[in-house]
Amino acid sequence: MINILILCTGNSCRSQMAHGYMKFFGGEKVSVFSAGIETHGLNPRAVSVMQEAGIDISENTSNHVDEYVEMSFDHIITVCDHAQENCPYIPSKNAQRWHQNFTDPSKLVSKNEDEIHAAFAATRDEIKAFCKNFVISYLLS
Repeated sequence: MINILILCTGNSCRSQMAHGYMKFFGGEKVSVFSAGIETHGLNPRAVSVMQEAGIDISENTSNHVDEYVEMSFDHIITVCDHAQENCPYIPSKNAQRWHQNFTDPSKLVSKNEDEIHAAFAATRDEIKAFCKNFVISYLLS
């Protein structure tokens, strides 16, 4: 089993979407965990936009990275620049570290629900492409 940790600032949106897609594309080959350097709870818009794509993350929890300090990971992926710059050291001897910054749709300042939804969907689709490529390139090869 390949252990993957996905990190973001608040473990509420981007890391949760990546968690869902990494599990979807990795299937039974992976155990996926996500965490934040803070915990903000699940973003309801992230849950909704993932459900539209057929991925249910509604039962995920927002976890702090400290919960995983004792675990061993094969891959640690940061999905925002803030987490990459501020993440504490995770003592996984052989973990490969990866970084891909995704736009935070929860930061969009708009009162227009269509614009907000479009931002979440765009980030979801970028994360989907990244996760699919990651699994094909690094886990199935």
